[in-house]
Amino acid sequence: MSALMWSVLLSLVSAVAYAGGAIVQERVAVAKGASAPLGDPVWWSAVALNGLGAALHVAALALGPLSVVQPLGALTIVFALPMAALFVGRAAGDRTAWRGALLATGGLAGLLALVSGSGTRTPGGGERIGLLVVTAAVLALLLALARGSRTHPALRAAALATGSGVAFGLGSVFTKAVAADQSDGFVLSGLPSVAAVVALSAAGLLLSQSAYHAGGLHAPLATLTVVNPVAATVVGLVLFGESFRMGGLGAALATGCGLVAATGLALLSVGRARAEVPTQGKPEAGDGAAAGRGARRRGPGRGHMATPPARR
Repeated sequence: MSALMWSVLLSLVSAVAYAGGAIVQERVAVAKGASAPLGDPVWWSAVALNGLGAALHVAALALGPLSVVQPLGALTIVFALPMAALFVGRAAGDRTAWRGALLATGGLAGLLALVSGSGTRTPGGGERIGLLVVTAAVLALLLALARGSRTHPALRAAALATGSGVAFGLGSVFTKAVAADQSDGFVLSGLPSVAAVVALSAAGLLLSQSAYHAGGLHAPLATLTVVNPVAATVVGLVLFGESFRMGGLGAALATGCGLVAATGLALLSVGRARAEVPTQGKPEAGDGAAAGRGARRRGPGRGHMATPPARR
């Protein structure tokens, strides 16, 4: 297989790993709250899945362009929602969800077909510092918005998920830069970029954990899944010299494909949320009000991954 095909394959497996990590994170967030439960092995399994996804993502970035690898990462939500139905016992979704999945997959396939190849340059040290400063400012602004929206959980979750998507997306940008730096052997000058990758990845993980706690799985995952590739692809086109086939027409078509994929992701989230509405408000027999909340989260009578008890 060509390097591009290996990149696509690794991106798909990476999306599956990230989807599994997101499901486990959301379950832990329901049980433990927004803080990272460092003593909980279930939470560390989510970290391990995210780590596997990140390792595969790095390998994909080393073989292919950002404008291919990052959009394919949006398949995380396409994989996550059926996996949640299989392993956590949630409903599979209505027709809206299936239409959304088809639109998202079709839009991403269109983007993949329009990419011309890897970039022709690597951003220099000054560009990387400037990019990191801008990223830090954007994350600080989103954190301030989330902090000021404590009484509006949906807005708080959206701000946190957007921050997570930005952090993960820019982490991929610096990962691509590191891969380019080390293509001819280990280079000490690439260590600051490695530190940036670690910091941005940790920020993305913690922000997503808080977003799942504030808004559940669907809306935050859809938000960060759209923001992540958009942020990284824009930087890839600007700083790495990546391009689309057919010049300006190709760029316009790629924008249209991106909008189709984003619409599909939104429909997928709405359809999944609707599928869970009948479950809500039907606590299991003998449950009190507090148990009713747990039943709404799990769905009555379904096989599901047990929510881990709180450890003291």
